[in-house]
Amino acid sequence: MNQPPENDSRWYPQYPMIGAHALIVKDGCILLVKRAKEPNKGMWIIPGGKVELGETFSKAVHRELHEECAIKIEVVRILDVMDYILQDEQGRTKYHFVLIYLLAQYKSGIVKAQSDAEEAKWVPFEKIAELETHPHLKVLLKKAGIEAP
Repeated sequence: MNQPPENDSRWYPQYPMIGAHALIVKDGCILLVKRAKEPNKGMWIIPGGKVELGETFSKAVHRELHEECAIKIEVVRILDVMDYILQDEQGRTKYHFVLIYLLAQYKSGIVKAQSDAEEAKWVPFEKIAELETHPHLKVLLKKAGIEAP
């Protein structure tokens, strides 16, 4: 992983931050985005992002999906809540997010990568294993009842 950008409050935080991400299933596919920034630059993940101060996690996931992929969704339920913690060589906490993963339904819009996404696309279940994905993805697929190779 490259060095974090200077003046980015997500790096070496005083407290954990919160992220909200949506697993969206449509016609035997899930929506994935390729990260354009660290951490996990170049890795395929489910779309979402940081919950802003004063914003509910539900509003955050709607905003993030619109900002990253240009689509609208409807949240169905919470799938899981997981920590994502990275430490540096000295053992200091470099990055800490508490991630709220939601199952959502696609409502409208044409998927188009925007903001933090280098690419966005619907990926057939059987093609997921061909991509470099975030380690949380397999757990989330299982919790959603999706069998992917």
